[in-house]
Amino acid sequence: MRKGRVSIPGRFYTVTTNTKSRLPLFTNLVYGRVVVRELKAIHESGWVNSIAWVLMPDHLHWMFQLGDSSSLSAILKTIKARSALRINRLRHSHGSLWQRAFYDHAQRVEGDVLESACYMVGNPVRAGLVDDLGQYPLWDGNWLW
Repeated sequence: MRKGRVSIPGRFYTVTTNTKSRLPLFTNLVYGRVVVRELKAIHESGWVNSIAWVLMPDHLHWMFQLGDSSSLSAILKTIKARSALRINRLRHSHGSLWQRAFYDHAQRVEGDVLESACYMVGNPVRAGLVDDLGQYPLWDGNWLW
């Protein structure tokens, strides 16, 4: 675990992690859906309560409430390993697809969660990938469910 990184059950976190060499893998929707399935599996396992996520062409932003059974590092390691294994099979390749490190931010005030989540999922529009978020296929937010 990175020096100073703390995993507190029940706390809201935003994490960002990049593909290796910022390779824009997720312009391929099939590869993006692999990551989406892994995010949902981690949520369904109870490790986290996913609040929102957006998968950009070369990185992932994900906000969640940490469950009782795991650490930030273990969760990101699992997502990266499982998705890399499946995507490498599809690409007929091998090796790491993600940078080793990730950035995390603990939400200090619970009221900021919705505002932060809305800002986070707006990244495809701000990046000029789409004109309207509804046109972007690789995002979700649980306040819509």
